[in-house]
Order: sequence, then C-alpha cells, then structure tokens
Amino acid sequence: MTDDAPTNPDAPEPPAGLRALLPDLAPWRASVDFRRLWLSGLITNFGSFLTFVALPVQIKELTGSAAAVGAIGAVELVPLIVFGLYGGALADAWDKRKLIVWTEAGQGLLCVVLLANALVPSPAVWPLYLVAAVSSALVSVQRPALDSLMPRIVAHEHLPAAASLNSLRWQVGGVAGPALAGVVVAFAGLGWAYAVDLVTFAVSVLFCVRLAPSPAAREAQQPSLRSVLEGARYAWSRKELLGTYAIDIAAMFFAMPLAVLPFLADELDAEWSLGLMYAAVPAGALLVSLTSGWTSRMHRHGRIVVVSATLWGLAIAAAGLSGNVWLVLLFLTVAGACDMVSGIFRGAMWNQTIPDELRGRLAGIELLSYSVGPQLGQVRVGGMAAWRGVRTSVWSGGVLCVGAVGLLALCLPKLMTYDVRTNEHAVRLREQRTAASPANT
Repeated sequence: MTDDAPTNPDAPEPPAGLRALLPDLAPWRASVDFRRLWLSGLITNFGSFLTFVALPVQIKELTGSAAAVGAIGAVELVPLIVFGLYGGALADAWDKRKLIVWTEAGQGLLCVVLLANALVPSPAVWPLYLVAAVSSALVSVQRPALDSLMPRIVAHEHLPAAASLNSLRWQVGGVAGPALAGVVVAFAGLGWAYAVDLVTFAVSVLFCVRLAPSPAAREAQQPSLRSVLEGARYAWSRKELLGTYAIDIAAMFFAMPLAVLPFLADELDAEWSLGLMYAAVPAGALLVSLTSGWTSRMHRHGRIVVVSATLWGLAIAAAGLSGNVWLVLLFLTVAGACDMVSGIFRGAMWNQTIPDELRGRLAGIELLSYSVGPQLGQVRVGGMAAWRGVRTSVWSGGVLCVGAVGLLALCLPKLMTYDVRTNEHAVRLREQRTAASPANT
C-alpha cells in the first residue's frame, strides 16, 4: 500500500549535515495505514498523559501517602502479566485491527468512570485502582497487536525509521500532556483532565476503524497456553533478545522515579514544577526523536542499548542527588533522551529479527519487558521513599540500575556482539521480505 507525498523539485534541500539528523519520513510517505496509526496514537497519547498525571495526583490528594501512589504499579502488574502474554497470542490468531479498535473503545469507557468519580462530592479511591487495573489489561491486549502490525504496514528497511517516528509521536504527547495537565489539574480540576482524555479516545477510534483488516497468518495457532509457551521458548533461545528484555526491566525497576515526583516537587518547595517534571523525561526523548536520522545508519544495536541504559541510571542518580529543581529537570531530560535511544534500538532489534507468525507473542513478551519494570519500579520507589526518603529512593535506584546493566552485559555477550548486517535472524527476515515484495512477484 503506497501513497507517496508530492515533492517540490525547486524547493531547496537542507544542508547534508542537518538532513542526516532529521527524522526519516519514508514510512509516513509510503503507508497510509502508518499515517492513520501515527495520528491516532498522537491524539490518544496526548489525552492519556493528562490522566497519567491526574490519577496519581488524585490519589495523593485523597490519601497523602507515597506508598498509596506507588501501589498503582502493584494493581497494574497482574493484569499486565496475564493479558500481556495472552494478548500476544490473540494478536497472532485474530484480526489485529479489530483488537486495536475494541481495546481503544474500552479505554474511552474507563475515562467515563474516572470522570464520574471525580465529579461526585466525595470521590472514592477504589475506582482509581480498579480503572488502573482494567486499563492495564486493555493496554496489554492492544500493544502486541499494534507492535506486530507495524512490520505488515511498513517496509523492512523502514522499520528503524518507523520506530523513531512512533517514538516522536509519543514524546509530543508526553511533553505537551503532562505540562498541560499540571495547569488543568491546578486551575480547572481533575474532571477536566479526564474529560479531555475521553474526547481523545473517541477521535482515536475514528482513525483506527479506517485501518485495513489485518487477519492472522495462515500458519497462526489459536490462543492457548501451548502457543504462549512456544513464544517464550523462542525468546529464550534468542539471547540477544533476552538481553534487551532484561536490561529494560532492570533499568525501569531500579530507576523509574515517576511515582514520587509529586512528593519530590513538594520536598524541593517547587509544587509548580510537577507538570514540568513529568514532561522532562518525554522532552529528552523528543529531542532524540527530532534528531533521529542517524539511527538508521547504526548497526551494533546491542551495544547502544547497554550504553544508553547505563547513562539513564546515572542521570536518574544525579536527579536524586540534586537539591536544585532546575538541575533535577535537566537530569530528568537527559535520562529521557538516553531511554529513547535505548528504546529505538530495542525496537529495531525486535522488528527486524522476529518471524511474522511469532510476532504477536513476542510483542506480548516485549510489552512485559518495558511495562513490568516501570510498574514494579513504582512500587519500589514509593515504598523506599516512605522508608528512607524521596531523594534517597531516587538516587539509590539510579546507582543500582548502573550496576544491574553492567552485570547483564557481562552475562549476555550475544547482546554486545549483535550486528544487524550479519545477525542470522535479521538476514533471514530481510531476505524473506525482499522475496515477498511486489517487485519480485
């Protein structure tokens, strides 16, 4: 499916150096379905970040407890594990488009629950945890379908560029959403944040229903424990993939500080900075996405993942040690940039080496790798903050992250030697995609 954008031959080209840094727009130009998914994600991510900030703020207001805020991660964990693995099997066996549409609509209904609870005279705490748990289940079903759909609508050689553009979309919402949420929650109230999120889900569904059907592969298995285990065995056999999962879990478990940011802002006597703190990590990631043209020319993805995760931990440690709010914002921004680099190359390794018939199940495992870590990390940072203090919880997590990443790199040498030009799985999949292209049929 192609829909090339018109170009102006008389328009001046940017300098070669600048052009090399700008995002590669080839996936956007070549695939109308990619454009629809990109716009859908941009809109819904913007609204979701409003709720991402409003939900912990509301729990903080109702309970005053850092541990209660950190418990959001605990209630999200079990649905994430169960439905992440099963959602991957569903993505392989069912039409991916239908899964995406219905789960997106379900997220919109959850916004209705949050809005109704916020508007009653005495909001309850338990609906907030219930919504967090159900939302985690829906995301766990949807993300494998989204991730496994991408190689079907984007050319093989464009997958790193597509990962960068998808990250750019997420970061735009991640910067604008939290920054606006801080203002909306402070001056308009929590209800407005939930209401805007509801509207964005409604618009997103309209984009998703226009996607082309994406039925299961002919050799796909029906969802079952056996099919889930088959995907897990394949992941275990691929030590370079295993390394990306393990490093991401370690980095997020030890050094994800988001649950205690409301308390960190209070401790620094800078309540006004909360929205900026939430926006700082996505802002750093956005800077990388806007200059991501270089990523398509990198080949040793595993080494870059290790170095980026190490720098993430160092930046988080520096943020915890800093007593100045502006330095905290700076280090959180640097951390976000490092995490984005790691994410781009993890995604490239996944998308360029996993067979189509296993992609949904492996996407479910990928979902666990980049989601379980943050959820457990919220519990860790919230519990340790209640025990040893907010800043100690943050900086010590960064130090532990650096140590864990270094140990994993030593234990998984295949990750460090991965090269997309020579990796047997990448070569095989590239040849299959080339043979299946219209030019060769």
